[in-house]
Amino acid sequence: MAQFIDRRLNGKKKSTVNRQRFIRRHQEQIKRAVSDAVNQRSVTNIEDGESISIPKGDISEPVFHQGQGGVRERILPGNDQFIRGDKIERPQGGSGGGAGDGDASADGEGEDEFSFQISKDEYLDILFEELELPNLEKNQVQKITEWETHRAGYQTAGVPSNIDIVRSLQQSLARRTAMTAGKKRLLTQLEKELEEIKNSEPAQPLSVRKMKEEIETLRERIKNVPYIDSFDLRYKNYERTPIPSSQAVMFCLMDVSGSMDQATKDIAKRFYVLLYLFLTRTYENVEVVFIRHHTQAKEVDEHDFFYSQETGGTMVSSALRLMKEVIAERFPVNEWNIYAAQASDGDNWADDSPKCKELLTASILPYCQYYSYIEITKRHHQTLWTEYEKLTQGFDNFAMKNIRSVEDIYPIFRELFQKQLA
Repeated sequence: MAQFIDRRLNGKKKSTVNRQRFIRRHQEQIKRAVSDAVNQRSVTNIEDGESISIPKGDISEPVFHQGQGGVRERILPGNDQFIRGDKIERPQGGSGGGAGDGDASADGEGEDEFSFQISKDEYLDILFEELELPNLEKNQVQKITEWETHRAGYQTAGVPSNIDIVRSLQQSLARRTAMTAGKKRLLTQLEKELEEIKNSEPAQPLSVRKMKEEIETLRERIKNVPYIDSFDLRYKNYERTPIPSSQAVMFCLMDVSGSMDQATKDIAKRFYVLLYLFLTRTYENVEVVFIRHHTQAKEVDEHDFFYSQETGGTMVSSALRLMKEVIAERFPVNEWNIYAAQASDGDNWADDSPKCKELLTASILPYCQYYSYIEITKRHHQTLWTEYEKLTQGFDNFAMKNIRSVEDIYPIFRELFQKQLA
C-alpha cells in the first residue's frame, strides 16, 4: 500500500488548517467577541489582533457516560450515614454540578473559558465579512482592482487539500500501462511457449524449468511496479485574474462644531475608522475625500481629519457645497461611483437645514450611488434630522441611522453596508 509523507517545511504554520477549521466551527462566538472588541478598542488601535474567549460549554465534545438509572449495589468505605437496604435519593437536576460544568462548584473549583489569539488579518476578515459598497456600477475608467479565483488546469505540485484523486489515478494507470505493457506481452508469449514445450515429445525438463524461471522473474518485475508514485500526483491549480470593475470615491463628512463634545467626536471617529479600514482592505485604489466642517468646510488629509482640534459654530450646508464643488472639479459622475458618509450630532442652524435638503436633492443624491447619514445624539432629533427624513421617501440610495452610544457603532455600520442579495 502506498504511503504519502509530507516533508515540506511549514515552519510555525503547521496547524494553519486546524486553526481555520476551528474558526469556521465557532464563527458565531468569534463574531460576537469581535463585535464587543470594536466597542472597547481605542480609535487608533487597528494594528493588533484580538484575544477571543469562548465558553467551555460551546467547545465541549459529546461523551457517553453512565446514567443515574438502574439498580446498583455499592460498598462505600467509611460510611456512617447509611446501612444496608437504605435508599439514596437521586441528586436534583439530573447529572449534578461541579467543576465539569464550567461554573464554580461547591468546593471552589471550576474551569476557565477557552481563550486564543486571532491575528490582525483574521480580525479584519471577520469584522468586514459580508459587507460591500452598495449599488457599485461598472463605469468607464477601471481603477479598483478586484480579483476572481478560478480553476486553471492541474499542476504537479501543491498542497494535499488540492489533490485531484481521479486525475492522479488516471496518471497512475497510464504510467503502469506504459511500464508493464511490453512485459505483459512477453509474459503471454512465454506462457504460450511453455504450454507448447510441455505438450511436445520428447519431454524437455531443462527447457521447462528455464522457461518457468523466466516467467516468474517477469511476473515479479510486473508486480514491483508501484501502484501509485509521486510522479502520478496531480493537484488542482487555481489562478487569480482581474475582473471588470469600477472606480469609486467615498466622501467622509464630519461635524467638528462646538456642539460636538469629545465623546460624540470619539464615536464619529470610531465609525470613520471602521469605514476607512473597510474601504482600504476590500477595495484597491478607492479614493477617500475627508471633509471637516463647522461654519466653514475644509478638505483635509487623513491625519487632520482624525486628530485636528479645530472647532467653531455649525453650518452643515458648507460641507455639502464643498462636496459638490469637489465632484464637479475632480470626479465626473459618468466615470465615478460616488459615495458619502456624513456624521453629525444633528445640531444646525434652523434655516440651514432646508438648504441641506435642497443641496442633496438637486446636486448630490441624483449622482450618488449611496449616501449614509448617522446622527450621534441621545436628545430629541432637531431640524436636520426632520429634513433628512423627507429624503428617504424619494431616494432609495439615502440611508440614515441614529447612534446613541459606542455599542451602536458596529451593528449600525453593518446595517449600512450589508452585502446585497443578488
